[in-house]
Amino acid sequence: MYVIVEIAGQQFKVEKDQKLFVHRLEGAEGDSVSFDKVLLIDNDGQVKIGTPTIEDASVSAKMLKHLKGDKVIVFKKKRRKGYAVKNGHRQQFTQIQIEEINGVAESKNNKTASENEPENNAEAV
Repeated sequence: MYVIVEIAGQQFKVEKDQKLFVHRLEGAEGDSVSFDKVLLIDNDGQVKIGTPTIEDASVSAKMLKHLKGDKVIVFKKKRRKGYAVKNGHRQQFTQIQIEEINGVAESKNNKTASENEPENNAEAV
């Protein structure tokens, strides 16, 4: 079972107890956060897609630690002009662990309209 959730403007495919790095979130280490923008739920082959999000579905996670990513070197140069600029950048990340996926039980009981209707094969006129 997995869900696709939007966290800090990016979409992630997450499962329960998964650890992942997201862009820096507000809060202290050890805090719990909840994400309400669930875009898709796949519960053992039963897929529920939101328009654009699924109501009453959320993902709760725990912030493990704040850290910085690897340094990225930005080098600009214009040949024969004596212009060269070198800059570095380190993106700040937060490591989170998915604790719970809420709203999955209701998607398991939902059936499409064609499954709820009885079949009428005798109406051939």
